Amino acid sequence: MVASPIVKWAGGKSRLLSQYQAYLPTQFKRYFEPFAGGAAMFFWLRGQRAPFSATLSDSNQELVNCYQVVQERPQPLLDRLRQMSERHTPDYYYQVRAELPADEVARAARLIYLNKTCYNGLYRVNSSGHFNVPMGRYKNPSIVQEEKIWAAHTALQGVTLNTRPFDKAAAVARKGDFVYLDPPYQPLNPTSSFTSYTKDSFGEPQQRLLAQIFKRLVRRGCQVMLSNSDSEFVQELYCEFERIEVQAPRFINSKSDKRSAIKELLILGRPAENLSK
Repeated sequence: MVASPIVKWAGGKSRLLSQYQAYLPTQFKRYFEPFAGGAAMFFWLRGQRAPFSATLSDSNQELVNCYQVVQERPQPLLDRLRQMSERHTPDYYYQVRAELPADEVARAARLIYLNKTCYNGLYRVNSSGHFNVPMGRYKNPSIVQEEKIWAAHTALQGVTLNTRPFDKAAAVARKGDFVYLDPPYQPLNPTSSFTSYTKDSFGEPQQRLLAQIFKRLVRRGCQVMLSNSDSEFVQELYCEFERIEVQAPRFINSKSDKRSAIKELLILGRPAENLSK
């Protein structure tokens, strides 16, 4: 089975890869993804490109721990998920949500269980870092997904996983390496902001720092791509680079009538004057 994301993540790229495909590098031996999230790009590349080494990073420690457990201990994780699936009720959901287990397998199972059963598959934490999404209304949530876990386990073999800050995550990338940057998006308006993947914020100062890192990687000779919102601020940050408009379906909004496609940007690490359109 071809590997695919094992968790639903806000801003996931599974539905955009067909639009990205024409702009992806054809050759590289090392891949870096400092904002791993659901890792849709990585899993897709694993099935489409020649073997390459990969480093996946994210500021969400629970997510990185989950990938490490899938990489190293998939069977205990599946056993735990089966137990949780059998016990699933509203009371059990809120019991699990309130827990903060220390064991790595239990933590990974908790994240997957909550992701598959919470409202709209949304991962959100409060200012204290506690998961606070209510239970979703699913008749038969797919909690175990054994084939997906095993496919991800295979894809993650040999992959470096860490929680380094984004400004350090690709520090060792060099000429020819592929770096894909998918940060929390710059909001289009004050009410559209959603960066609550961790208790830390990701605002304009972080976006400016990321733009500096993008330029530094390009100067180093890396093959760089970045996804972000089609906001005036982002357009200005990357005005010297080629920017591709893509149509992104969004299903994370709590109001179903607002879950339509919106325009996003794919920014390429090459000069804007190379734009052929």
